Amino acid sequence: MRKRSHRSRVVVAVAVATALGVAGCDAVGDNSPAPSASAKPSPRPTPLWDRSPSSVAAVGDSITRGFDACDVLSDCPEASWATGASPEVDSLAVRLLGRPRAAERSWNYAVTGARMADLPGQMTQAVRRKPQLVTVMAGANDACRASTAAMTPVSGFRSDFEDALRTLREALPKAQVFVASVPNLKRLWSQGRNSPLGKQVWQLGICPSMLGDADALDSAATLRRDTVQKRVEDYNKVLKEVCAQDKRCRYDGGAVYDYRFGTAQLSRWDYFHPSVNGQARLAEIAYRTVTAKGR
Repeated sequence: MRKRSHRSRVVVAVAVATALGVAGCDAVGDNSPAPSASAKPSPRPTPLWDRSPSSVAAVGDSITRGFDACDVLSDCPEASWATGASPEVDSLAVRLLGRPRAAERSWNYAVTGARMADLPGQMTQAVRRKPQLVTVMAGANDACRASTAAMTPVSGFRSDFEDALRTLREALPKAQVFVASVPNLKRLWSQGRNSPLGKQVWQLGICPSMLGDADALDSAATLRRDTVQKRVEDYNKVLKEVCAQDKRCRYDGGAVYDYRFGTAQLSRWDYFHPSVNGQARLAEIAYRTVTAKGR
């Protein structure tokens, strides 16, 4: 009886030790130390793109100045897609910052008639405000010249755009940039050419390379318009490529170029520049791009 009892105790002790050994191996693995109860997960890296910047500066041309949106042949910055205060537009700045902050934390340095060569100077003005986001819409006036021969060469357009971004980066390396594509000028011509009033205003010198002799459909006129359109497409390719080289730059993917502006989105005075409604559509495009998830 004593031997049998002693043998039973030994068997139980071995079984318990074996069970503890297996449990310990499953819990922490071979010789690995047990995890600390106070260990914290590594923080997520801060994304390069901030979808809610706290200030906005705009550079560019007449579109960003709201030209012909409110009155004939005059700027209307309150209707600007980028920084305007008009409730009908609900500009990018208002959507991002709210109306009170947009009035204090957004600035418009665009100039009617500006070309890409003017952008570095505008950017120099903008960086003084230290904006977190800079919007760029330029290039239409580089194509809208007195003749196709006078259009800005693609190489010069690229160089000027790179210079503008360099000016920004030297002063504000972490500022973000939204770049809008150049609108489809030929589509604007096709929309506005049915308006007698619009064609009269065009004769004052609005985009003559595309809008001159608006009713002409001969081979020379067609070639001229196609040449302008091809240059616009080349400009947009430059905007896309240069922006892609900057980690804090977002191009609209051709959204402005692709947007089918109808008569409601065009100025009732010149049937070329965006109306208040058209400015609102541009603001929508910009807001979608700026707030999109991703890089």
